[in-house]
Amino acid sequence: MTERYTLPLALIQLEVPPPQVVAKIGEQPAWFIDALQLQADDYIIVRPHRGDALPGWQEISGAILSGSWAMVTDHAGWSERTAAWIRGAIEAQLPLLGVCYGHQLMAYALGGEVGDNPRGWERGLQTVTRTASDAWLNGLPAHFSAWLSHRQSVLAPPPQATVLARSALDACQVLRYSPQAFSVQFHPEFSREIMTACTPADVQPDSAVMGDTDWARTLLQRFWQQVRPRDQEASQR
Repeated sequence: MTERYTLPLALIQLEVPPPQVVAKIGEQPAWFIDALQLQADDYIIVRPHRGDALPGWQEISGAILSGSWAMVTDHAGWSERTAAWIRGAIEAQLPLLGVCYGHQLMAYALGGEVGDNPRGWERGLQTVTRTASDAWLNGLPAHFSAWLSHRQSVLAPPPQATVLARSALDACQVLRYSPQAFSVQFHPEFSREIMTACTPADVQPDSAVMGDTDWARTLLQRFWQQVRPRDQEASQR
């Protein structure tokens, strides 16, 4: 009889936050673990910037690529290695979710253009507007709030990508690349505490209030539900 067990979700951490941020709220994987209430056997953490090998397609159920204080346009070795892995993951039809830096890295890896946002630094609680219909967005309002903090953006999406949402300062807030791979510029894993900790000391913290439903967090949870059922037996069929 074939043994069945759930494959872990890979939390791919892309660089380390500044020390003052780590001291307050830890590093990026902890934010996703808390947001999704993951258990220890639900995930693995992969740190390419430390030299970690990126996982094989049959070893994981999917992957979340985190935000970062780095810039995609710096073309760091660990970032380029992760970009190559993304291309292979797309070909292998692995479920992927890129967040902020991960969003930009996915777009860059697949042929899009990433650079400094000509409209400036987008940060705080901002309004995201849906621009296309998509099953992943079903039930979401036409406009919803999300936490943002980024200086670079996807300036031109990859040819095969569909833009699903935008904001006042960024035309590519949500991208879908395939039936199981998409990315978001905003931070669905953020809470106000995380946003405040990530805000520089010389910048006034955002005082806007999230509505009754955190729709950005809902999208993160939907991705987890899509990934969670995939098991070892199913992946070998």
